[in-house]
Amino acid sequence: MAETALTKGANCALAAETTDVRVVVAWNDTEGGVDVDASALLLGDQGRVRSDDDLVFFNQPASADGAVRLLGRTTDDAGSRELVGIQLHALPEDVSAVAITASLSDGAFGSLDGLHLRVLDEEGTVVVHYEITDATTETAFLFGEVYRRGDGWKVRAVGQGWDTGLAGLAAHFGVSVDQEPETEPEALPLTHDDLPDAAPTDDADELVDVVEPTTTSAQPVVASAVIDDDATDDVAAALRPRRSSGVRTSKRAAAPVQPPRLRLAGAETWQAARLFSISGVGTAEEQEKRATSALLATMTAVPAFGRALTSRFGAPAGAVETYLEVPFTLGESTVYPDGVLRVARGAKRWTALVEVKTGSGQLRREQVEHYLDVARQEGYDTLVTLSNDIAPQPGEHPVVVDRRKLRKVTITHLSWAEVLHEATFTLNHRGVGDALQAWILAELIRYLEHPRSGAGTFDDMGPAWVPVREAIHAGTLRATDRKVPAVADTWTRLVRQVCLRLGSDLGVTVTQSMPRRLATDSAARIQAIVGRLAADGVLEAVLKVPQAAGPLTITADLRTSQVRIGIDLDAPQEGTAQRRISWLVRQLKDAPDAVLVEARFAGRPDTACERLADVRANASVLLPDRSAEITAFRLTLASVMGTKRSGIRGAFVPSVTTAVEAFYSSVVQSLRPWQPAAPKLPEEVRAEAIDDVDIADVNVDADG
Repeated sequence: MAETALTKGANCALAAETTDVRVVVAWNDTEGGVDVDASALLLGDQGRVRSDDDLVFFNQPASADGAVRLLGRTTDDAGSRELVGIQLHALPEDVSAVAITASLSDGAFGSLDGLHLRVLDEEGTVVVHYEITDATTETAFLFGEVYRRGDGWKVRAVGQGWDTGLAGLAAHFGVSVDQEPETEPEALPLTHDDLPDAAPTDDADELVDVVEPTTTSAQPVVASAVIDDDATDDVAAALRPRRSSGVRTSKRAAAPVQPPRLRLAGAETWQAARLFSISGVGTAEEQEKRATSALLATMTAVPAFGRALTSRFGAPAGAVETYLEVPFTLGESTVYPDGVLRVARGAKRWTALVEVKTGSGQLRREQVEHYLDVARQEGYDTLVTLSNDIAPQPGEHPVVVDRRKLRKVTITHLSWAEVLHEATFTLNHRGVGDALQAWILAELIRYLEHPRSGAGTFDDMGPAWVPVREAIHAGTLRATDRKVPAVADTWTRLVRQVCLRLGSDLGVTVTQSMPRRLATDSAARIQAIVGRLAADGVLEAVLKVPQAAGPLTITADLRTSQVRIGIDLDAPQEGTAQRRISWLVRQLKDAPDAVLVEARFAGRPDTACERLADVRANASVLLPDRSAEITAFRLTLASVMGTKRSGIRGAFVPSVTTAVEAFYSSVVQSLRPWQPAAPKLPEEVRAEAIDDVDIADVNVDADG
């Protein structure tokens, strides 16, 4: 679909096959000093929200159904931008439009240059562009909306503003806004009598001791880390912030992430004390209980982190309460899920059971179905399973259960790698309420990263890896070999982890790009990987990083034992071939000499490819003749592929992750897509205008 430039009030249709879009709110700010917050509202037929949960903004970064999400902010030499992801196919039928808005906590939109809206399709191609040129004193702005029209979707450029900030904009669309100042809970001095008595027979006691709060700080979050069932009702009630009903649109300032720096150690061998101790972890059961308790306690103590996880499960925005090993009667037996999550928002109460595995522990179908029965019996919303088994795609579950058990309850799976991703993302990019919350979250990350925690990331290609790799080298591998699907499955999980890891580092949502039929059909996806592996001996994936110059292609070539990372980008559409090459080389000043530069030409099937070192020395090595017109470039960097199924040194998994990170940092992040120059006025018009204009002489005082 060609890009459409809209003017205020105009609209255009999206392609019929469009199922997902990303909407970009952008402005000229290369330093990241202007705090523009994008938001979205899910609107019904009357142009108003169905409930307060339909406002997606910094305090509620995803809609209840997960169809609309904030994807983060990026800043570079081209400016700053906020991204909103919309899964059109997942929006409920009673949602007729999604309004794209933004607000400023300081200043007005009229002071921003280059304010515009872009809509990108599933492939990352800009399909709609809207320049805002008439903003003045507005502190909240409705850029446009994506709305239903018949069986399809359209985009309308609106350009309407409010000078009452996000609160005024939200109220206009029917959101109940809490305007009362948020009061901090009174920090009660805890005495020995307030704390639970020691119970040596309770396996969870050691965990409570580890997270025992102090009250020397006035910060309320510290005290709220006390588990509700271990404190008196009066203390728990006093620790909850007192607030009225409605959505609070004021933005909580995120404290700088600065965990305490210890300076008084007597030697480098001294280790900092841990909030979540790894000492004494013995049995798999103890490992599981410790990890569960540390996670659930942190979800309560750090609201931003708790919300980041519960929004994945469809929970409403609200305070997260967590409980350990709550007993439930199922038939004639008593079952003990590892945890319970509860979120209240107004009169709505959302509850999830949690089943956790650590280390090599595997989720069992029978146990999972028992907890689904409990959730349905108790009228709960969902069952959350957590293990080291990373699902190939969001929404997929590693255990196949009887579909009849999902009629009134949902099931969601989360890997420990995803938990670590959300913790790191929240700490480094979303921000938390105060420095102490940042320290608590940093301690959880520190605990989960320790091998004894049992919360591992994906690092093992499985027992089928070596036989399949050897069969490829011998030339005997066939698509019908029974071990090939297992390698294809582990590859999809590795790619998912690469997306999570890269996204945590960059502060954006990195996604895998694939044909729609493969994205929705796991069996077809595995079969496609098997076919490519058997035919060409390669594993391949395409990643999309928001605002990167193009998608990243990962190719693991088992025949040559190389990992190749590449990116395609269009060449400038003006200037000579030499100038187009120079445009590229200038952006690759920090790229390794070994990068391969491939040029594609208009009207020619052949390409030219040379090492970057040679192109730097002589750009003409890429040109077969003077008439060649370069239309696109492909950059590729090859590295040695690890062959071992697991481990660190010489293993396959780390060789892929480090190759991606090295290529992105040295090549991709410095690349900018070509932008045509602004159109120029005829020289006679320009000269006459400059001669005739009467420029005002503005005096600026010393205070600016």
